Amino acid sequence: MDLDVSVKAGGLYTKALNSRIAIRELSNVSPSENQEVVLHGYLGARADLSKNLFFVPLLSRDLKFSVQIVSSAPKKSPNYRDPIISGKIDSAHGRLKQIELNSPIAVRGVLKKRESATSKGLGGVTKIKTVELDLWDVQCLNEFPQDIIVTPETVFSLEQRHLQLRSDKSLRDALAFRARATNICRDELAIKNDFVEVETPLLFKSTPEGAREFIVPTRRKGLAYALPQSPQQFKQILMASGISKYFQIARCFRDEDLRADRQPEFTQLDLEMAFATGEDIMKCIEALVLRLWKDLLGVDLPSPFPRMTYQQVMSSYGSDKPDVRYETLISRVEYLLPADLISKITPLSNPIVEAINFRLQKPSTGDPAQTRKFISAFMNSVEGRPFDENAEGGPGIFIYDSGKPLQGLQPLGFEAAEQIEDIYSPEDGDLLILQARTNAVHAGGSTALGNLRLALNRAAVSQGYKDPPHGFMPLWVTDFPLFSPSNTTEPGQGGAAGLASTHHPFTSPKTPEDVDLLLTDPAKAIGEHYDLVINGVELGGGSRRIHHAAMQEFIMTEVLKMSAGRVGEFAHLLEVLRAGCPPHAGIALGFDRLVTVMLGRESVRDVIAFPKSGKGEDLLVQSPGVMSEEVLRTYHLRLE
Repeated sequence: MDLDVSVKAGGLYTKALNSRIAIRELSNVSPSENQEVVLHGYLGARADLSKNLFFVPLLSRDLKFSVQIVSSAPKKSPNYRDPIISGKIDSAHGRLKQIELNSPIAVRGVLKKRESATSKGLGGVTKIKTVELDLWDVQCLNEFPQDIIVTPETVFSLEQRHLQLRSDKSLRDALAFRARATNICRDELAIKNDFVEVETPLLFKSTPEGAREFIVPTRRKGLAYALPQSPQQFKQILMASGISKYFQIARCFRDEDLRADRQPEFTQLDLEMAFATGEDIMKCIEALVLRLWKDLLGVDLPSPFPRMTYQQVMSSYGSDKPDVRYETLISRVEYLLPADLISKITPLSNPIVEAINFRLQKPSTGDPAQTRKFISAFMNSVEGRPFDENAEGGPGIFIYDSGKPLQGLQPLGFEAAEQIEDIYSPEDGDLLILQARTNAVHAGGSTALGNLRLALNRAAVSQGYKDPPHGFMPLWVTDFPLFSPSNTTEPGQGGAAGLASTHHPFTSPKTPEDVDLLLTDPAKAIGEHYDLVINGVELGGGSRRIHHAAMQEFIMTEVLKMSAGRVGEFAHLLEVLRAGCPPHAGIALGFDRLVTVMLGRESVRDVIAFPKSGKGEDLLVQSPGVMSEEVLRTYHLRLE
């Protein structure tokens, strides 16, 4: 750095250290005449009335308020006869002109009653209209650089997250909203319901719970920590430790593919109750969610929350987290259709064929030409093409049109067309969509028709053919399969049975009959597992846990067929369960998602102060970083 620049920077920093402490917050200024104050804040855009007089707003430290500074040369200020004060004012008047917009400053002056003020705000900043500051002195605390251009149209990237937050009030408001939600959770759980907030370790060990973990190497050769996917095992240990009601605002880590609603590190509202069932947990969470919506949004959610089983939501909506505000429902229709039609829409033998009736609302209903234009554009779009490429067959699409033979349903045949009309009572312009799938019980999170149903609704809304859904519709989804077929995209528990735990391997079978199925047909066993869904977003999931060591070990070894080494990784938990652990149940709510849904945002990145990018990178601090050879040696690592 140049010596002159260094000296100048040092001088500015020394002045900042010696700056006066603010003796009044902007939000608390009053129109008292001739009251001397020191205020801190950010410098706004100057308005020059003449060479010797200008106005400039001072924005409060939290960027919520502004007060007008009046700066004039002494000869225009006859009240100040004292030559010393006059000289200081003259100096301040000139210095204020030289300070860059957006710089943090300290100002000293006299508060005076403001006679009139425009009502126009400063981008969401509340203007204080009753008082203004007659400038005596100003001190720049850190000059804002000229090479950073800030205008109302400037869009900053994640590399400049600090400027994103500073320039976008909605982002700062989201963080403040999140903080209030956190406080309500603590009050509802700790104060009103006697839960104990317990911090659990972040340096854990690798165990096959279901998701990929982040590994933290140590200087001890061959040893590493793992960052926790959740506090699941620790909170179960707490249940055996006499902590009957636990909760935590927990940081969690999963090394998985990122989507709009996922981050590699995220926050959970985590809780567990001893001597409890799933019903107890759902009752507790429902009360909390009702309060959050009421206190923060002024919204009364329907109560009690409706419930549907996993099989019901998959059959009716084709999703285990349905947005039930979209009323389009799925029906099975293969028994109605001629065999030759089925063979044209799918290569499967003996498939299940499902249908939806989809209706556009705007600009008018009953227009087959409008529907044809919409569906043609959608199926040829990036969003629509994957549905045609489905290995089980693309969708069969028909447009109801009373001006055509059999109202446009001629390929279905007379009998099937008549029964379809009885089921759906279609109107001109309605879409009838058929989709085949393998004849098997539901597994996984969605079906092809469920995904298409959601995509069509969203496309219709975005293109103005439908009104956007309004309000909040909560739903408990229950009775999930205890196990699901394992696949290559999720690591599961690494057992040899071809099955993985749908939730995690600690979930309890729901009934004695489900326990019996563990011996005969575990794929049919139901778990006491429940998810809370609002507006198509899974806010969280929980379950009643296995509290007997013998049952837990049986599921790991005999059902999932995990290796002895893998089961041994849970030896600590089995020992805890063996020591008279009581029955217990719990849940974890994705706190980032919850705030996102409450605020109607599209991405959790909008409610996180420093989110990761789609590649899992923090673009501001440039993490993850490259490991040097020295670091690799220190931690006994090498790159292949």
